[in-house]
Amino acid sequence: MIRKEDITGLVLAGGRGSRMGGVDKGLQNHRGVPLALHALLRLQPQVGATMISANRNLSAYEAMAPVWPDSVEGYAGPLAGLLTGMERAESPWLVTVPCDTPEFPEDFVERLATAAADQGADIAMVSTLEEGEVRRQPVFCLLRTDLMDSLVAYLHSGERKFDKWTAQHRVIEVVFEEADAFFNANTREELQQLQKLK
Repeated sequence: MIRKEDITGLVLAGGRGSRMGGVDKGLQNHRGVPLALHALLRLQPQVGATMISANRNLSAYEAMAPVWPDSVEGYAGPLAGLLTGMERAESPWLVTVPCDTPEFPEDFVERLATAAADQGADIAMVSTLEEGEVRRQPVFCLLRTDLMDSLVAYLHSGERKFDKWTAQHRVIEVVFEEADAFFNANTREELQQLQKLK
């Protein structure tokens, strides 16, 4: 069994926001509140501690939770944020959520933790069922923080692909049928769509 207290939650808000015109996506307004704060508030009851990975506007994020910029230079993608979370977490497990998906299930961490414990996995990852097809959602993952050395070596080799790194470890996918809960806003249009989801 993996206890809630043994999991640190990390909101990934360190991207360039290039598909949204270069804006800081985590600070975009969703129903009067920044996207990253929505994600944080939804994550907090599911974990023992929370923090944010961000690379700009750090003071705005600091008002929400402890915030850490990537330790790897040059916007190296979600794996760089993941590494920062592993370096800073004081728990054996880390769970990540992207800042642009504010409606994820309120029990998703528990479901990943149960599956990881039952199957002895290093990494438990969300998959969604969409039109009969199972699609991985790799940035929604629970993983052991002692995988840090493996991730450091992978990033130093110049690699950046999430799936290629996770494939080196014992990964399980946990299927969620509520695909809408994992709808993410990459563009301004999708942000408007998000407003209409609920």
